[in-house]
Amino acid sequence: MVLYPDTTLGRRVTIHAGSVLGSDGFGFVRDDVHGRYVKFPQVGRLVIGDYVEIGANCTLDRGALDETVIGPGTKLDNMVHIGHNARIGSNVVIAAQTGVSGSAFIGDDCVVGGQVGIADHVTIEPGAILGAQSGIPSNKTIRGKGMVFWGTPARPIRQYLKELAVLSRLTRQSEK
Repeated sequence: MVLYPDTTLGRRVTIHAGSVLGSDGFGFVRDDVHGRYVKFPQVGRLVIGDYVEIGANCTLDRGALDETVIGPGTKLDNMVHIGHNARIGSNVVIAAQTGVSGSAFIGDDCVVGGQVGIADHVTIEPGAILGAQSGIPSNKTIRGKGMVFWGTPARPIRQYLKELAVLSRLTRQSEK
């Protein structure tokens, strides 16, 4: 485990092997003169609340200018990435191989399945459930306490399953 400066750990935090906490986020700006990307300084902090568990090989970026926050009671499975300035609420569970981009917000009591991709500036409102391999594009809001969302782009599971059924019928008809 690697713990970078300006990382604050709450009480009873469990960190498993290979995790990196408080490293620089993926912050680059384009240099208009030369056309290349230049690193934007990552000078913020990482704040981890009480009773958080961080699985093996997770990466949690520090804030660019402000803070990346992991709320109390949150549990991260193995190989989860949390980008700079992200804010994860209390009692959130995030399954393996999930990526949360910078400046995303996940509200309290959310459940995030494995291999979910959450783009930048996304808001997941409290209590929402994201099924495995869901994708949420930039600047979207997912709302619906206790509702399950699935697919890419993520939408309510009933809607997604209806769309799959229609697609399946169309495919079978075209094969005749």
